Amino acid sequence: MNPEEDQDLPSKETLSEEEQQEEINHVKWSFKRILVSLRKLFVTTFNIREGAEVKQTTEGIKRDISFKGHNSWILVFSIFIASIGLNVNSIPVVIGAMLISPLMGPILGIGLAVGTNDWETLTRSLKNFGIMILIALATSVFYFAITPLTEITSELLNRVKPTLLDVFIAIFGGLAGIVAGSRKEKSNVVPGVAIATALMPPLCTAGYGLANGNTSMFFGAMYLFLLNSVFICLSTYFIIRYLRFPLKEFVDRGREKKIRVSISVFVALVIIPSGFIFYDVIRETIFNRNVRNYMAQEVFYEGAEIINEKILYDGKIKRIDLFLIGERVPDQVVNGWKKKLEMYDLNGTELQVHQAKDESGEIAGKLSEQVKSGIISDLYEKNQQVIASKDQRIAFLENELVKLQTKDSIPLQGIFKEAKVLFPWVSNIKAGFIRDAQGRSSQQSPLFFVQANSSDSLSIKEQSLTQWLEVRSGYNPVEIVVVGQ
Repeated sequence: MNPEEDQDLPSKETLSEEEQQEEINHVKWSFKRILVSLRKLFVTTFNIREGAEVKQTTEGIKRDISFKGHNSWILVFSIFIASIGLNVNSIPVVIGAMLISPLMGPILGIGLAVGTNDWETLTRSLKNFGIMILIALATSVFYFAITPLTEITSELLNRVKPTLLDVFIAIFGGLAGIVAGSRKEKSNVVPGVAIATALMPPLCTAGYGLANGNTSMFFGAMYLFLLNSVFICLSTYFIIRYLRFPLKEFVDRGREKKIRVSISVFVALVIIPSGFIFYDVIRETIFNRNVRNYMAQEVFYEGAEIINEKILYDGKIKRIDLFLIGERVPDQVVNGWKKKLEMYDLNGTELQVHQAKDESGEIAGKLSEQVKSGIISDLYEKNQQVIASKDQRIAFLENELVKLQTKDSIPLQGIFKEAKVLFPWVSNIKAGFIRDAQGRSSQQSPLFFVQANSSDSLSIKEQSLTQWLEVRSGYNPVEIVVVGQ
């Protein structure tokens, strides 16, 4: 560029301070305008106060609190369906039970009562919450007591101990339930499904534990159910307060103060333990994640295989039990594994490695019957898969061999069917490529072996059949041998 032309262009150095300040203010104003537009878009998109019907929602929640008449029977039917789904390990059946479940009434009632300082609604909701639990447990216990299917399925085992995902399901299920239920115009969300997702499977699992005398499963499932119930109530409470539902007013100020104190104490008794539980669930989730990373990165030895692992975490005790088969892992390698626990924030975790000390199979004594049967089942399934894979491979190779021998170019079945119509005297046809004394094969001239019904005038019949076979098979010439009866 010419230096003289460059001098004519405006630059920041040539701008006055006022012009520079004006440019900066313009940029700031544009930026603020963008932020205001984004804020307005966000508020418009996620505004849940607009369209909320306070009176209608309050009346609807209070109406659905009671469990009597048809509500009780619908709960019984839905618990039966959910129990069957858990019993046969069918997720679609469990989801079908959630669609008709009326579990949301008392749960939302508790959240509404706490959010509006309504002591009468709170006591009524707690009463029906207890009735709901009794009906659900009685129904599931009855089913699991009479069903011939007593095996513990994976769907049942998944509802014994709370995880971080279970807590989040309860929180977002409660949010979805109360937000959808508070609308003037009802959306396509089925609020009861959101609530039942977190509550029905644990209740049915608790019934299984009672029916089979498995107290650990019963208490574990009930613990998960109550934890989910608490977080659903808390989600409802926060939305009720956010939507500014009116607080219940009392004529007697002394009674009002007493009720508010009572509700505050109730909320504290619910929130404080659940907060500690939630914190412990988070710690356990982090612990399990660290264990998985540790196992994937550090625990490996050539010739040895982990056949089972047990992870124990109860706050104070943290232990990993590994059961190995194959080559014995030296003690120095195991000690190296233990030293690396700290690298994965597993301080205080005890690592126990169980393996055979000699060929007598001591490890078999340390494995439970359930683990051993699981190993045998896994080995059987793997062997079946290997055999099926080999069978498929053999069939494939046989098919490829046939293709190499005949180039898969002689559609013999079709030729025979057409020949039976055009040449009624033909009773059978065989075809292939032959080799000579030197082992050479003629891949361009196939041999057709034709069996005739009679030996009359075979030479004339053979000539017409040969011409037809050359056209039909696509090979020219072809060799043909006709044999009569």
